[in-house]
Formats: sequence, C-alpha cells, structure tokens
Amino acid sequence: MTRHYPGEPKPGHVTPWDETPEWEREAATAVYGRVRDFIRISEGYAARLTREQKGGFVAICWTAQMLKHFEEPKPGYVADWVDLPAWQQETDSDIFERIEQTV
Repeated sequence: MTRHYPGEPKPGHVTPWDETPEWEREAATAVYGRVRDFIRISEGYAARLTREQKGGFVAICWTAQMLKHFEEPKPGYVADWVDLPAWQQETDSDIFERIEQTV
C-alpha cells in the first residue's frame, strides 16, 4: 500500500535505487542493518514501540550516517524528530515497520 502524506518530497527527491548516489545507498544499508539488529536483540519487544518511537529510531540512525558522510550536513539531514516534516516522520515509521516485517 502506498501512503501519501501532506508536504511530500518533490518528485526530484525520489530516486530509483540504481540511480541513488553510492554514499546514500551505504547510509540506507547501514540504517537498515541497525534497525534489523535492534529488532532482533529486542526479542520481539520492539513491536510494542509506538510508531513515533520506531520512526525516531530510524531518524537517529539516519542522522548518525549523515554525520559520518558529511563534515557539515544540511540542517534537514540532521534535524531532530520533532522538526522533521510529517511526511518524513511517517516515512521513517513506515521504514521501521517494513523492516520489522522482514525480521
């Protein structure tokens, strides 16, 4: 199911995986790994987190990757959870839940 959120990113900000820059694929892969590992070590209890907590975990993992890849990342790349646009918060929560389904 595809969800649509107010203020979604511009079409130019959505890129097919094969066209995504290498650094961004590395960052996304690392975030996937951290979320997967977190879900595994929680022994199923991560399912009890709220959507906001799940999305917040994805966001903080992404922030760490941005700090790794950029000396001075754009503010939007390292924004706190509460400062992210609603579409990004929902997307981060969706990411966690999708990974959860595969673990």
